[in-house]
Amino acid sequence: MPFKSLDELRAACLDLPAGSDAAANAVARRQHTLTKPQGSLGRLEAIAAWLARWQGRDMPQLDRVKVLVFAGNHGVTAQGVSAFPSEVTVQMVANFSDGGAAINQLARIAGAELHVIPLDLDYPTRDFTQGPAMDGEAFLAAVSAGYGAVTKDLDLVCFGEMGIGNTTPAAAISAALFGGGAEKWTGRGTGVDDAGLVRKITAIEAGLKRHAEDLADPLMVAATLGGRELAAILGATLAARHSGVPVLLDGFVCTAAAAPLARLHPAGLAHTLAAHVSAESGHRRLLEALGLPPLLDLGMRLGEGSGACLAVNIVRSALECHARMASFAEAGISEK
Repeated sequence: MPFKSLDELRAACLDLPAGSDAAANAVARRQHTLTKPQGSLGRLEAIAAWLARWQGRDMPQLDRVKVLVFAGNHGVTAQGVSAFPSEVTVQMVANFSDGGAAINQLARIAGAELHVIPLDLDYPTRDFTQGPAMDGEAFLAAVSAGYGAVTKDLDLVCFGEMGIGNTTPAAAISAALFGGGAEKWTGRGTGVDDAGLVRKITAIEAGLKRHAEDLADPLMVAATLGGRELAAILGATLAARHSGVPVLLDGFVCTAAAAPLARLHPAGLAHTLAAHVSAESGHRRLLEALGLPPLLDLGMRLGEGSGACLAVNIVRSALECHARMASFAEAGISEK
């Protein structure tokens, strides 16, 4: 579904399937028969029902899991907001291709197929302190690229990102969507010093002020303050909902990228789980604002989809317990 206008995209964001109550209820009924006290597996039981709801299957499966890592470059790095130069984005994409990054190892362990999608890395977005990060055409192209990357044959999809400087647009989007000012949402990203942190906050404040007239529209927020990889994650999150594919969101950047969908539709992120809460200071606040409790809290701040890949193993565990545990009747065990 290539989007030709913001109106087309907005209509797609408002037209979201609700998931299958019947499948989720079937899982809940089976959970009550298994050889354990009811509710004793905690969130694992809810995860099994969540999978069923969004796959639309009474017995969910995890045969095809994919990790999509979107990469983009950012003009706002000209403001000195990152500890690393922007050429590292291209270099890290090459590292992904060579199998040398953390995400390569974590995807393999999780039994997930890794697909890295670079987005016009030779053409950074515009510095949003000087103008919109993307015009309408560039934004819609990036959203459409993400939308097209999700296929209906997937059982679960994880989103990750790579883009030097991209915690700055993530913080800017969070501030624009949920308020509170730049300082509330801004962390050290790849490890900027105190002066770098001040530069980040100053740049975000400048962007919020410059684009104040656009901030009432979540899609305009994503276009004017975001980046290509963030726009692609928004498109991919939307495609997953339309295609019946549950989503594991990674860290701060991925969550901020998907957040406009939640502002457009009250249940826009119901098909997603927050894989973890990162050490980037704004992420916990953003998850709280979205009502997404994280599965893991390991102090990670790498990105790449790393936390989402770790959470795949939890989702697999939830499914194995649901599918393979014996019932009280099957095991000949007396019920309460």
